[in-house]
Amino acid sequence: MTHLCPRILIAGANSGVGKTTVSLGLVVALKRRGLRVQTFKVGPDYLDPTYLAMASQRPCYNLDGWMTGKEYVIDLFSRASADADISVIEGVMGLFDGADFNSLDGSTAEIATWLNVPALLTVNVHGIARSLAPIVKGFAEFEPALKIAGVISNHCGSAGHGEWLAEALKFSRLPEQVGAIPRGVTPELPNRHLGLVTADAGILSPTILDALGDAVENHMAVEKILEKARAAPPLPGQFSRENLLHKKVNPVPTRIGLAYDEAFHFYYRDNLEEFERNGCDLVRFSPLHDAHLPAELDAIYIGGGYPEEFAERLAQNTAMLKAFKEFGDADKPIYAECGGLMYLAQGIETLDGKRHNLAGIFPAWTRMLDRLRSLGYVEVTLAQDSLFGKQGDMLRGHEFHYSELVSEGWQGSGWTAVYQVQRRRAVEAVPEGFQKGPILVSYIHMHFASRPESVGHFLSICRRAAKSTGLKQSIEI
Repeated sequence: MTHLCPRILIAGANSGVGKTTVSLGLVVALKRRGLRVQTFKVGPDYLDPTYLAMASQRPCYNLDGWMTGKEYVIDLFSRASADADISVIEGVMGLFDGADFNSLDGSTAEIATWLNVPALLTVNVHGIARSLAPIVKGFAEFEPALKIAGVISNHCGSAGHGEWLAEALKFSRLPEQVGAIPRGVTPELPNRHLGLVTADAGILSPTILDALGDAVENHMAVEKILEKARAAPPLPGQFSRENLLHKKVNPVPTRIGLAYDEAFHFYYRDNLEEFERNGCDLVRFSPLHDAHLPAELDAIYIGGGYPEEFAERLAQNTAMLKAFKEFGDADKPIYAECGGLMYLAQGIETLDGKRHNLAGIFPAWTRMLDRLRSLGYVEVTLAQDSLFGKQGDMLRGHEFHYSELVSEGWQGSGWTAVYQVQRRRAVEAVPEGFQKGPILVSYIHMHFASRPESVGHFLSICRRAAKSTGLKQSIEI
């Protein structure tokens, strides 16, 4: 069986060349033609997918070769695109940039080869003329398994500049130019220290989307790009989109509170769907706006985001902080990663030196820095049994944060570091992943859906905790 989905990948010669604006504009242009567009983002990024999802009006999925592996990437792509007319994949960093200096691991090129997808190379051509040809030649010939199907010249100086670049590529018998976008025709998208600001209706308005679509319509060969996308060969497998959300039989439904608001919203879409596939009800709530947790929760999952941007307001919501503390005191599972760790900690010290008291479940303070504290892929070996597996189990994830733990106050207070974290290019593994009973906090954003047994383990703990709590309540009654 095979799965045929027209697809195109927007790659970059390097970061900052305009992959996101080009991808968004192309999505808009394709939707104007009445096409159902499925979007994907290469790598562990949380922010670009919010833009792509708004533009396509469909969920956007991360494709990460290093964290999840080839089989999972192909499976996820095929299932998510099963009912789409075309898929647009936005790359990460430069085309060959990834987890290693000497392989395709974790790179856009790795995904392009696995999915056999035509790639369009986006190049910032400001100040470049014929020199574009050797740049493209190097990219086109560097990896034989990769097909560069066209070139997008971004930030052109004029229409004449674009024509000159097209001729330079044609004369050198290189992939053709399919776009020459002048400087200043696309709106600027706002940035924060993690990259783009999370998209919402105010930031990515219909007016901005229309402007991006117009830029692509006017300066890119959309019909030619469609032809290239439709020429992509079939992939193995036959899937239906319903399989993404098909719930497995679960005799004991699990109700998980999902922190989701302006402060906490960094989640991999397929992680959440794996919980749903296992029969979970994910109940969204806001640590920022709500005064109470949703009723009858079996567990809480609080992911990353921007708690430092809302530290004062989070600290002022004392009713929610109290609800978290009571939930933890009742020995119910809580999993918190990155921003979630900061919320469960004693509090956050912001860059202005002010301290904001938060949940106080994890006995350590966090402090914001004016520089990146940690960035990169990590491999986690469980040093002890944990919420997501048994001792010796391995998982993969990613770190990206500007804060750090101020103290080791968690030591000697019943908390244990249950992770041994191997960072890329580090010699030795380091302890992380702080756990006490059924509460686990970590700076690491873990990918669970590609290792579904870890989700099953988590849910078994939730069911045991719910049964234990029910027994206690019946005894009290």
